[in-house]
Amino acid sequence: CSACSNGLEKYLNKQEGVEAQVNLVMATASINYDATKVGIKDLERFITEAGFESLGENLNLKTHHKKIYSLIFFALLAIFLMYLSMGEMVGLKVPTFISLRHHPYCYLSLVIGISLLAIIWGFDIIKNGLKNLLHFMPNMDSLIGLGVIVNFFYSLYNAISCNWDKLYFDSVLMIILFVKIGRFIDSKNKAKAVDAIKNLVTLTPEEATILKDGHELKVKLNEIKKGDIVVCKPGGKIAVDGKITKGQTHTDESFITGEAKPIKKQKGDLTLAGSLNYDGYIEYEALNIGKDSSISHIVDLVVEATNTKAPIARIADRISSYFVPFIFLIALFSFILNWSFFHNWALSIEALVTVLVVACPCALGLATPLAMVVAIGKASKMGLVVKSSEVIENLNKIDTIIFDKTGTLTQGKLTLVEQKIIPELKPAEALKILQALEAKSNHPLAQSICRGVKDFFPVTNFKELSGKGVKAQLNKQTYYAGNYKYLTSFKLTNPFAKEEKAFSLKGESIIYLWNEKQVLAIFGLRDEIKPTIKATLRNLEALNKKIVMLTGDNQNTAKIIAEELGIRDVYSDIYPAIKAEIVQKLNKENNVMMVGDGLNDSPALKTAAIGVSVKSGADISNDAADVIMMSSDMNRLTDFFQIGKKTTKIITENLIWALFYNVLMVPLATGLLPLKLNPMVASMAMVLSSLTVVLNSLRIKK
Repeated sequence: CSACSNGLEKYLNKQEGVEAQVNLVMATASINYDATKVGIKDLERFITEAGFESLGENLNLKTHHKKIYSLIFFALLAIFLMYLSMGEMVGLKVPTFISLRHHPYCYLSLVIGISLLAIIWGFDIIKNGLKNLLHFMPNMDSLIGLGVIVNFFYSLYNAISCNWDKLYFDSVLMIILFVKIGRFIDSKNKAKAVDAIKNLVTLTPEEATILKDGHELKVKLNEIKKGDIVVCKPGGKIAVDGKITKGQTHTDESFITGEAKPIKKQKGDLTLAGSLNYDGYIEYEALNIGKDSSISHIVDLVVEATNTKAPIARIADRISSYFVPFIFLIALFSFILNWSFFHNWALSIEALVTVLVVACPCALGLATPLAMVVAIGKASKMGLVVKSSEVIENLNKIDTIIFDKTGTLTQGKLTLVEQKIIPELKPAEALKILQALEAKSNHPLAQSICRGVKDFFPVTNFKELSGKGVKAQLNKQTYYAGNYKYLTSFKLTNPFAKEEKAFSLKGESIIYLWNEKQVLAIFGLRDEIKPTIKATLRNLEALNKKIVMLTGDNQNTAKIIAEELGIRDVYSDIYPAIKAEIVQKLNKENNVMMVGDGLNDSPALKTAAIGVSVKSGADISNDAADVIMMSSDMNRLTDFFQIGKKTTKIITENLIWALFYNVLMVPLATGLLPLKLNPMVASMAMVLSSLTVVLNSLRIKK
């Protein structure tokens, strides 16, 4: 329960040189430690001292289930024990040699033996609970363990005192059995909750084939070195991030993008570790290996997101930290009050045990983090890498979405449609100079200009000015390429003013080329609107989201695109730094989500309440956004808001149920109300409580 994870986290953070975060749902601890003060063995010792078992270093998302056979065996024993203790009461015939009425000592030997067997089976719960009590970090196991021990020794005392109508040995087995069954079902359902994350971990193959001296050689994944040539045949999986050196194929990258559409790959294209090779033989050079691969970065980000706690989770954790000590007090008062009113040891002990067993911090502690893990896993499956649980909670507060135009509303792959060049310069030469300048830039516009070109004029002293353009030296002369605003800072005569107006009226993006003396050329590029974006914007408006467009394009070009998409709020001629100022201004009035390509939009993405960057799976490690969208389908945003809405609703339901359950059951367990509970019914109710929260959280997957 959250008392367990909080207790372990506090205990680890008490140690010198240790900073830890414990993830309740994933059953992992992320630990930063000072290697000069502690080592791995010390960390494992601290975990053991706190009452837990370390499964070793590095991320391990495999679930560890106890065998079901022990559950079946002890369930059969429980039925037999119930038959022994209550059979005669309901008219069943019990053999005389084990009947309490006829042969009490045979009966007692049998039930005490079965109870001791149950205690040995549940010793992990009892030991963990008592250890945490000694460390002043009581948890769920402390409640159950103490309840079982008190129940057993009170029954043993009555057996020795020949007070045989007050024996509760069957409750000892029943409490442990129901807790074990509950945890078995819990672990299976929690495993379903982290399915999407586990699938990411197991995407890459364990082995690969590399070329060594012209021969194919099978190697383990960790034996591949940067620069090795790796072979992938049809139906195989790409082992590491790389660059194709031979062959062509179609690959499935749906594990990253959420889209099952095959992507054509040929010589020079990048491959992503974990993607499926459909139909071609390829050889590729290994670039990013192991922890540096795209899939490793995604796994790290997704797991890190599940480690973070949303504000609502912190509130639940605070309640949980006081919950267990509070239950101990209630159990103690129940015992005292029952003894004061009824002078009955049996009733007093039963009330004490029932309160300890019925209380359920599990439901309260799991209410938020489990729902968040399911939501983050679901989002990652759809191509949305979420960096923090807080993002999911904040989604419902967003009322304004700001879109950068290029690469988000449009394809980001511009096509050169027309140009005008001074008579002294040949058109082909002007284009070659422009491509040489843009070749070193990562901007979508630059990539579009250079697409398909292999040989460039050599340039030196390259410099990119964010939101303006580029400059470089070619044949000892400095050339510039960029937008109109950049050009005006040079105070040169613009011979292409008419062309600029004409290009703009057609909705084209404009690039000028010039040197220190004169303007050389103007180029008009057109970017196609994404085919699904109009439907996406209408869907978002149906969710009461205000749509705003930001662009570095001039007013005419921006107006044409905005009118086509039905966007009323438009900011044009905007530099990246000014984008951040606009986002900041709108964020004060509203809760803003900024959607951009993540290249020159970083300041704006950081400024927004939620920043979403749209990019390829090959480049996510240094992203500034809160969410990375690997899919080209912008309608994923609509799905994302639906995930946020559903998650918040389910967390609210979970918390209401957990609080209602405890508020209702704990008073009944005290034995001071007309309606009473016994320890067996209490343990069943406790299991159902946490199970309700787990199953309710899994609804997010649908």
